[in-house]
Parts: sequence; C-alpha cells; structure tokens
Amino acid sequence: RVELVESGGGSVQTGGSLRLSCTASGRTLCIAWFRQAPGKEREWVAHIDHDGTTGLTESVKSRFTISKDNTETNAWNRVYLEMNSLKPEDTAMYYCAADGIYCSALNPTKDTEFGYWGQGTQVTVSS
Repeated sequence: RVELVESGGGSVQTGGSLRLSCTASGRTLCIAWFRQAPGKEREWVAHIDHDGTTGLTESVKSRFTISKDNTETNAWNRVYLEMNSLKPEDTAMYYCAADGIYCSALNPTKDTEFGYWGQGTQVTVSS
C-alpha cells in the first residue's frame, strides 16, 4: 500500500503563492491534485504522468504548475503544485491522489480512478 503525505498549505492573501508537496511512500505512475471547498464537490486540479506529461484544469492553467522531483533519490516519490496569483476561489482542502497506473491509461480528472489518497492540506486565500 502507498501512503501519501501532503504539505505546504497555509493562509495567504490574494495574489500570494504557495507550494504544495505530495510525498509517496512507494513508486507511483500517476499523481494528481484535487481540491474540495466547503459545500462543493471535490474537483480535479492537475495531474502528472510518469513521462512528465501534465494536465491542469482551465481555471488554474495560467497560475499553477505541477512538477515532479527529478532527483534520483526521490524519483517519482514527490510531486509539487506551485500555486501563484492565488484567488479567494482557490480556497479549499487540497488532496494528493496517486495510482500505479499511467495517467494516460485512466481518466486522471476523475477522483474515482485513484487508489491512494492523502489526508489533505488546507489552502486559504483571503481578499
């Protein structure tokens, strides 16, 4: 079983930046970030495939970047979500999700596709 641990959340003002990290206890092939705001359904934010191919939802495409740690010791154990120009509507609990299947072989925008989940890290953006 793979355990995922998120970190890097916090409170910032509009326009601020945060970098979330997701660390996996084992090797994974597809890692994604989802978020859930109070009273709303969980939504896909971004994903990264083993070959580095990425996808981001339209509302964050110009502001967020997803990347993986390329150092040999952390190869495919750690993924980052760099969030810039944050807006109040980005406020949510952010969850890291992973699976042992390539993103290209599943629908990485659907939370039901992922077998491993972290506990989440809160991001709060104030106006």
